[in-house]
Amino acid sequence: MQDWKTLFASRARRMTASEIRELLKLLDQPDMISFAGGIPDAGLFPAEAFETAYRELFANGQHLSALQYSVSEGYMPLRSWIVRHMGSLGVPCNEDNILITSGAQQALDYLGKLFITAGDRAIVGWPTYLGALQAFNAYEPAYEQLDLAGATEHAAPAKFIYTTADFANPSGQTLTLAERNALLDQAEARGMAVIEDAPYQALRYEGEALPSLLALDVARCGGIENARTIFCGSFSKTLSPGLRLGWICAPTPVIQQLVLTKQAADLNSATINQMVMTTVAERCFDAHVDMIRKVYKERRDAMLQALDRYMPAGVTWNRPEGGMFLWLELPSGADAGELLQSAIQSAKVAYVPGHAFFADGSGRNTLRLSFTACGPEKIEEGVRRLAKVFAKDFSLAA
Repeated sequence: MQDWKTLFASRARRMTASEIRELLKLLDQPDMISFAGGIPDAGLFPAEAFETAYRELFANGQHLSALQYSVSEGYMPLRSWIVRHMGSLGVPCNEDNILITSGAQQALDYLGKLFITAGDRAIVGWPTYLGALQAFNAYEPAYEQLDLAGATEHAAPAKFIYTTADFANPSGQTLTLAERNALLDQAEARGMAVIEDAPYQALRYEGEALPSLLALDVARCGGIENARTIFCGSFSKTLSPGLRLGWICAPTPVIQQLVLTKQAADLNSATINQMVMTTVAERCFDAHVDMIRKVYKERRDAMLQALDRYMPAGVTWNRPEGGMFLWLELPSGADAGELLQSAIQSAKVAYVPGHAFFADGSGRNTLRLSFTACGPEKIEEGVRRLAKVFAKDFSLAA
């Protein structure tokens, strides 16, 4: 029998299973309360708007082009909508600055392929988005921890800084305006690109909205063609993840090279989905986002209140101003990965252990809770059960 591993490229050794993808399988168990998946509530999708758009597409005879190959850059009306959307975020640009991708995850894979030669340094947060680590790992980078206060004069060369400025996955952290400017300063000083992953940007529940890194960069340098920031957007957390549509907004030389990458990978993202997403975005994006903000804010608040009510002493957490996640720290020495087994088996509650989000595998006493897919009553019950598991392990009373 052939030992296939002897034929795989060396990069395959760095491709590992996603703990989150595995945990999503638990959603099929009716008695499981899952805070694991960073997913929107399917019951809130604008299903009627999508159904209407698909029906109209066939009724109007557009299905002939919708079912055909299309240009790799993406459906022009959708790129035009994104141009207007980016303009509302303070980023003047045109369609040549936009590439449609099959979700923001594909964008990260393309950017890893474009920038990383084996051994190149990539700067990421500690913790950072697990999907970004998976996308970059295949290209064999060396990771450096993002330190906005660190000196840059003698720093080793690096290709890019990867970050989520608003409501990061997994930590829920939002960079302050000073931190955003410091990050851009560091990138300029070290001659690096900045990859701004912004899937949660629209999900702000309180506080003042801050300009994106790309908006700040464009304001500094006088236009997008002079910028060093690459913005990755997504429809997955606002309208629907199932259509698998995201975008990259960047200077045209970057987009042109990424188009070649896409041509080699999948030719183009599904044309029919791009056409339907254009119609739905034009008709209901703002109203739909306003609605889900209200619902998700209620659920965030329900989780914060339940944590206050039930969690034992020694457990701490943050209060994000938006997004989908809360970040918990257990007492030093606790292992959230080991505790997960007890939580699943005895309490029927799932979460994601925090070490999955650290490039060096640290953060064993941390975990991520997602609040968007459960209603307030289920959130309270799940947190109550989870607190009992933690309290038992810490020999404390919940």
